Amino acid sequence: MSDIQKLVQEALDGLVESGAELGLQAAVYVDGEPVVDAVAGVADPEDGRRVESGTPFYSASTAKGVAATVVHVLVERGLFGYDTPIADLWPEFAAHGKTAVTVRHALTHTAGVPGMPADVTPESLTDWDAMCAAVADAEPWWEPGTRTGYHAFTYGWLLGEVVRRATGKPISQVLREEVAGPLGVADELYFGVPEAELGRLARLEDAPADPNAFGSLPEDFPLFKASPPQVTPNAAYGNRADVLTSDIPAGGTMTARAVARMYAALLGEVDGVRLVSEERLREISSVAFEGVDQVFGMPTAWGLGYSIGRPGADPRQTRHVFGSVGMGGSAGYADTSTKVAFALTKNRFDPMAAGAVERVGAIVAEAVARA
Repeated sequence: MSDIQKLVQEALDGLVESGAELGLQAAVYVDGEPVVDAVAGVADPEDGRRVESGTPFYSASTAKGVAATVVHVLVERGLFGYDTPIADLWPEFAAHGKTAVTVRHALTHTAGVPGMPADVTPESLTDWDAMCAAVADAEPWWEPGTRTGYHAFTYGWLLGEVVRRATGKPISQVLREEVAGPLGVADELYFGVPEAELGRLARLEDAPADPNAFGSLPEDFPLFKASPPQVTPNAAYGNRADVLTSDIPAGGTMTARAVARMYAALLGEVDGVRLVSEERLREISSVAFEGVDQVFGMPTAWGLGYSIGRPGADPRQTRHVFGSVGMGGSAGYADTSTKVAFALTKNRFDPMAAGAVERVGAIVAEAVARA
């Protein structure tokens, strides 16, 4: 394993030197032990501040796996179950025939409520009660549990309000108390970032625009209802103080080493901390639903809150990998077959590519296979 740090560091340095990336972090755990903690480039292009291991990056939907992990820890403690109807905890959610929607449906993006209000703004996203009211009043696009479709934003409020109703605490606090704190990364793994910590964060920069990225999609493409253009994450969105300091738990802010440590603690014990049992690990990392995604229109497979398959690899050959990729190019995941936990964060925000994750992840997988 001794060469993995060197190989990953060389890869990060090469990505920065080539101009493909601005600043990034990568971290790897194997069998609960850290084997890679690598950084390269600048955290802030304006002042030249360098990336450090403790520099948090806004990493968009990489946080969906973090939100799922919070839920699993609470299920492990018996606060609710995967088949608990959401309306049992959140009665208002029963509107428009949603009484049968369960926590499992939310985790597998089969709840049927991916749509956002057409007039939503970045400012309105920061109003927890208003957004939860909108989700509670949403009309399902399909019968819950029969189809899957990426709940780009609503996923966060579905799980976050379940957590709040079950514990009486906001999900950012539960994350700190039940996951990040016990793992020693409370200052590196956030939903809402404390205002006093904003100066530590990396600053995002948009990748060169691809004029064909969304140009071929029709105006009524379902993605635009799940993530309206005015709130679709980009660098400006991920640099907004009001967004960063608010609980919008479909996205979040983190270091690579914190996310890798979290996934390592799902796979097994890390410095005396294990987040879930072996039996629960098998359940949450197995395919729970697969089908054609009703938002993106492509085949997809979900575990309980995590996508299945390693980014850039054949999902049929990597069904032992579970995690979450963020729009912008960050990711975190775990491999149950090799006990590898991997994360990469970056600040050149590319909405349509995960090239760095795929390249560095492949280097790690090959190195572990050789060891």
